[in-house]
Amino acid sequence: MDTEEPAGSDGHIRRRAIETELRRIEESAMYSAQCQFEESKRWRAIHLLLGVPATLLAAIAGTTALVESTSRTAAGILALVSSGLGAVLTTVNAPQRTAQAAASANAYLEIQTAARQSREIDLRQWTLEDARSALAELTARRDEQNTKAELPSWRAYRRAQANLRAGTQRYAVDGDS
Repeated sequence: MDTEEPAGSDGHIRRRAIETELRRIEESAMYSAQCQFEESKRWRAIHLLLGVPATLLAAIAGTTALVESTSRTAAGILALVSSGLGAVLTTVNAPQRTAQAAASANAYLEIQTAARQSREIDLRQWTLEDARSALAELTARRDEQNTKAELPSWRAYRRAQANLRAGTQRYAVDGDS
């Protein structure tokens, strides 16, 4: 069913407004996804930066304690540093934060895709009521995801902007647009 309204009609104006709002949701989700992917990378790096030294220091401390010619003080210091790193690692819970950020990023990508497909494929065939309903559903999904996602760091936001400027979300099929 083709639901084209004459230019300037109330229906045409509302359909354009819905299209504009779908673009906003798509753009918002795109930036949010990229920020969350950057956060996921950051938490993965923190996990490695704390976890690897903690593990190595624990192994060295254990070896040092077993060697009779080595000071027990050195083994104790290494064990304390290792346990301190382990405590920080446990407190920041980097693996869980990595997974949460990645899940949030993927949820935002789903919203972005749904908004683009609604705008590009479905909008012209939908009645105004169907289009408004789809917009409300996407808005609710985005708002719900916003409450679940942790706020990204300023660094993640800046890196996400750089990624998007570099074209990380452009499809070859879309050409230069």
